[in-house]
Amino acid sequence: MTARWPVRRPTERAAIRAVCRSARPIPPVPALLAALVDAVDRRDLEGVCLAAHRVVRAAAPEVGE
Repeated sequence: MTARWPVRRPTERAAIRAVCRSARPIPPVPALLAALVDAVDRRDLEGVCLAAHRVVRAAAPEVGE
């Protein structure tokens, strides 16, 4: 069995650069608010946190404009 050691792993900076190269469309705010209401109804704390952050990100103006 042959293995290559050490296994190369990307750094955090390289991972952030890779993410910044691709545009990720954000769903419309009404759809995000519906997901937030659904998460609250289900008492899903992680879902509430995720949906709330996505709503803020979608409603906030772009940084640097």
